Amino acid sequence: MMHKKIKIAGIAFLLLNFLITSCTDLEEVVLDEELGEEVADPEGVLAAAYDRLGDKTFVDHGGVFALQEYSTDIAMLATRGSDWGDGGKWRSMHEFTWTPDNSIVTGNWNNLTNGITRALTAVESINQAEFSDKELFLAEARGLVAFYTYTTLDLFGQAPYRDPYGGDQTIQILKAEDAIDDLILEVESILPNLASIGEQNTFNGRFTKEAAYGLLATMYLNRAVFKDRYNSASSFNFTEASLEAGKTDMEQVIKYTSLIINSGTFNLESNYFSNFSINNNQSSEMIFAVIQEIEAVRSGDNDFGYVCVARNQRPSPANRGTNAACTTPEFFATWNDNQDDPRFSRKYQYSDGTWFMNDGSDVSVPAEDIVPNSDNLPWFHFNSGFLFGQQYGPVLDGNGGYIMTSDDRIEVSALVMEKSATTPMDFTPELNFDNPVQAIFAQDQINRGARIFKFEYDPESGNGRSKVDIPLYRLGGIYAMRAEAYFRNGQTALALEDINMLRTSRTRESLYGNAPGQALTSLDEEQLYNEIGFELYWEMKRRPQMIRFGKFDKAYTAKPQTEPFRRVFPIPQETTDVTEDFVQNTGY
Repeated sequence: MMHKKIKIAGIAFLLLNFLITSCTDLEEVVLDEELGEEVADPEGVLAAAYDRLGDKTFVDHGGVFALQEYSTDIAMLATRGSDWGDGGKWRSMHEFTWTPDNSIVTGNWNNLTNGITRALTAVESINQAEFSDKELFLAEARGLVAFYTYTTLDLFGQAPYRDPYGGDQTIQILKAEDAIDDLILEVESILPNLASIGEQNTFNGRFTKEAAYGLLATMYLNRAVFKDRYNSASSFNFTEASLEAGKTDMEQVIKYTSLIINSGTFNLESNYFSNFSINNNQSSEMIFAVIQEIEAVRSGDNDFGYVCVARNQRPSPANRGTNAACTTPEFFATWNDNQDDPRFSRKYQYSDGTWFMNDGSDVSVPAEDIVPNSDNLPWFHFNSGFLFGQQYGPVLDGNGGYIMTSDDRIEVSALVMEKSATTPMDFTPELNFDNPVQAIFAQDQINRGARIFKFEYDPESGNGRSKVDIPLYRLGGIYAMRAEAYFRNGQTALALEDINMLRTSRTRESLYGNAPGQALTSLDEEQLYNEIGFELYWEMKRRPQMIRFGKFDKAYTAKPQTEPFRRVFPIPQETTDVTEDFVQNTGY
């Protein structure tokens, strides 16, 4: 397994100041550039196509995360007193009141269609050039076109496309129900020219054969939904005939996930949270990831770690959280009788043996870790996973540092909310909105909601930057997909075997004797659904899961029962205003 963050042909993954001469501006709303006018450097345009993954799209909590997680039971960003109102755009994701002029919807559409543009430009440029890695780079660029297009079709039901090979330059509007088959065939066709991870200087930040297998498994798993998106009973035909003669969709999911699992290249991490740590570039599960660095051109985004942390939770004296997102009571309740699962939480141990218990028993922790590239700032480590109940941590001394003990350790205190100092930092799993249909908290209610500290907060460069890589496909998710496919294919025993592989391969911290998760003895659909959530929460996978299992339309805290048209988002108003190519989605 290669972990080195190499560059494509030695150039960084950066915007290159929009070197791409035929690439659309970020503010454009459709593919309106003329491909073929002037061919840019093929290495540069491929780098720019990759860069779109990490420039807000898959790393910002307002990016794809907002559409795939904030619209589900896993994550919610309520209005908290004077914070996070923003015209209601955040809570609209949970209340299902988004409209075609919602800025989250519009921003994601623009980013994803810009990704399609950049990848198509890379295809055109590479196709017209001659160099040693041409076939590899062309296959990767085509893979990125498919990845961006699939994501756009998943979220919006439609996607723009234009022929990058010099043919008909008329914009085409792809429809999910038809285009899914073409996308599958396209990705299958590039497999011979893709490198296996680690070969030809590839690594998990590149679109390799294994990334293609992950995308193919994902497309086959959701193919039935794409073909019958508005099925009011959510009775999707998951075992219909696939594009390979004699095989069903689920058999194809099993085929492609098994190619990854049986390759021997990847291994499940015993410490589940190492997949989401600052050092997760060393994770043995990473198949395809957004590579993040802290550097001058465009640094990685800290949102996935930062967004749940309260303002008075301070990893260093110079850093704080933003007190935004939480989980819902419904998702939290799925962990009942499973809170000893190693994926639920993990306590941090300092090198002198001190455990941060976060239960009121802590007096102090050693000031042994220093924030990198800081003015000798001490680094306080919060625990990982779900945080609920009264929270504890360091308090500022008023002079730019932490309150310390007489023996120069970091003093640990019960915390209060920064903007409501009489409100204890007691993260209540219950939300209890004053108006049950609006996700709005009064100022003295801003402590509500269990928080998810899954991705490690990186304090090195302000609150917003991070070198934590963002997994798009990792081995745990591949096992979860195969388990679901086995189950839908009537192979329940094999599904249970995969779910138990996930449960028992993870171990708890040494405080609990490194105990592995407990195996299940049986598996039904509800348990399978819960187990997939246990493995993949906070990773931009929940909305498609809820749709497949018939959960997305149901009512729960501050979310009403909704119509099937909400299974896709609207085409932005600004797009339909400037082009007649797009017809607004049903219901909008």
